[in-house]
Amino acid sequence: MAGGQERILRGRIRSVQATKKITRAMELIAASRIVKAQQRVAAAVPYSDQITAVVKDLAAAGGTSDSPLLAGRDAVRTIAYIAITADRGLCGGYNAGVQRATEGEIKAGVAGGGDYGVVAVGRKAEGYFRFRGYKVMSTFAGFSDNPTYEDAKRIATWVMDAYVSGEVDRVELIYTRFISAGSQEVVQRPLIPLGRDTIEGGHAHTDALDGAPADYEYEPDPSTILDSLLPRYIEARIYAALLNAAASEHAFRQRAMKSATDNAEELIKNLSRIMNRARQDSITTEIMEIVGGAEALAGDSKKVRPVVLDDDPSTLLVAPGSRAN
Repeated sequence: MAGGQERILRGRIRSVQATKKITRAMELIAASRIVKAQQRVAAAVPYSDQITAVVKDLAAAGGTSDSPLLAGRDAVRTIAYIAITADRGLCGGYNAGVQRATEGEIKAGVAGGGDYGVVAVGRKAEGYFRFRGYKVMSTFAGFSDNPTYEDAKRIATWVMDAYVSGEVDRVELIYTRFISAGSQEVVQRPLIPLGRDTIEGGHAHTDALDGAPADYEYEPDPSTILDSLLPRYIEARIYAALLNAAASEHAFRQRAMKSATDNAEELIKNLSRIMNRARQDSITTEIMEIVGGAEALAGDSKKVRPVVLDDDPSTLLVAPGSRAN
C-alpha cells in the first residue's frame, strides 16, 4: 500500500515539475515583452499628442467641420462598446476586468431603456459575450499581444461606418490602461462622437520672437484638412488603446505565471514531504516485519526436542513442538 502511494506521489511531483518549467518559461517571455510593449506605448504618445494639437490648431485657425463624427445624436438609442481583451488566457484577471466593466455598462444602459452592441477585440471577449448571449456586432482577433496600426485602422473604419450609417449612436472604448509594470487599470473612454472640446481651445502656433500668432496659409482650407484628420485621430486613439492593452496583458501574464511558479514550488515541497513520510512508513513497516519474522523463527528453534526410535540412541527424530535435551 505504501509503495503504491509512493509511486503515485512521484508521478504527481514529476507532473508539477513539468508544469513549473512551462510557467517559468512563460513568466520570462512575458517579462521580456513588457519592455518592448512599454516602449511602443511611449513611442505612440508623441503622435497622439501632436495630432490632437494639430486638430485644435486647425480649429483655432478658423476651421469648421460638418463631419458626422462631430455631430452628436439628439437621442442615443444604441451604444457600441469596444471591449479590448486578449486572445489567450493565463494572464490572471486581465480579461475578467474588461469583461466585467463592459457587462456592467451594458446592464446599466439596458436598464435605462437603451440598446447596445459589443465590438469584441480579442478571442476572450468574443467567447465571453457570445456564450452569455450578448449582442456581438463585430469581432477582431489575432493581434492582442502585438497590435499594429493597420489593426487599429480596421477597427476604426468599422465603428466609423457603423456610426455614420446610424447603426449606432455612440461608441465607447473599454480597455486596460498601462501605468507601469506593476499597475494597470480598466478605463472607459468615449470615442465617437468626438467632443467639441477636442477641436476647440487650440493654441495656434505663435511666433518665437514676439509671441504673436503665426500666420499660416493652409492648402487646402483648414476645414478640409480637419475633415481628413478626424478619422486619423480616431485611429490614433484606438491604436493607443491597443498598445496599452498589449502592455497590460504582458504585465498581467508575467505576474500570473510568477504566482503559478511559486505555487508549483510550494506544491512540490509538500508532495515531497508527504512522499518521504510514506517512504519512511514503508521502511518502518518492512523492518517491523523482518524483526517479527526473526523473532518467530527464533521462538520455533527453541521448541525442538530429540526423539529416540527403536531404542537406538544414534537415531533421532526431531518432533515439532518438542524441546531437545
